[in-house]
Amino acid sequence: CLEIIKLEKILMEIIQSPQNKQVKEWKKLSSKKGRLNQKQYILDGWHLVKEALQANESIQRFLIVPDSRYVDEFNEFNVTKAEITYISPEVAHALSETPSPQGVFAIIMIDESKNVLPSDLTGAWLLLDSVQDPGNIGTMIRTADAAGFRGVVFGDGTGDLYQPKVVRSMQGSQFHLQLLQSDLITFIAELKKKEIPTFGTELNNDAKSYDEIGKYSDFGLIMGNEGNGVQAKHLEMTKYNLYIPIIGQAESLNVAVAAGILMYTLKS
Repeated sequence: CLEIIKLEKILMEIIQSPQNKQVKEWKKLSSKKGRLNQKQYILDGWHLVKEALQANESIQRFLIVPDSRYVDEFNEFNVTKAEITYISPEVAHALSETPSPQGVFAIIMIDESKNVLPSDLTGAWLLLDSVQDPGNIGTMIRTADAAGFRGVVFGDGTGDLYQPKVVRSMQGSQFHLQLLQSDLITFIAELKKKEIPTFGTELNNDAKSYDEIGKYSDFGLIMGNEGNGVQAKHLEMTKYNLYIPIIGQAESLNVAVAAGILMYTLKS
């Protein structure tokens, strides 16, 4: 039996070199330009690939290191017809942005139709206004997922939805929510048309304490840039702008922490 396994590995065509032409094309998916040109992005790691499989994402190809410890589990879960390309550990290191890649990747088609605003905007929506740190973006999306939000809107200036660090930080929650890349003014205006309130976050005398306005099933919540907050043009369109009182000596709250407090407080 061991001899058969060894023979299968010998016969298996494996891309060995990071200088391979196709590997260089996959590597380009780490840049926004490369993703736009190829209309694809890359998932790195078995957890994310598994989440994509369970969500029936449009997987074009798997890249697998034959000796990966996750191969058996991958084979159990993979019921797709997507091609499998075997790669060497050296190629896996070239493609991954982590120090210890797991040897399981997936190339996913970017579905541009997901950026079309839905006609039904009920539910809770998190609106990201120029939020740039991948860790903050991922934490907010995972929290929105946990809090039962319907979707997250990536406004102008917010990190790219398909950037590898953002993809990794979302930890699969991107497959449980509706994620859009949209102009926030347009989105807030659509909420207004349907009489769905939007709440901003701001520190001034006119803002209301976050725990004074009750709970809602349908609403939008804007979280702003780590340094500059929510843009004035968006704050002008809200029903209320909210603040979280600082009881101790801290200057401010991390945007992802503040978002978590507000999401769980507002969501009915």
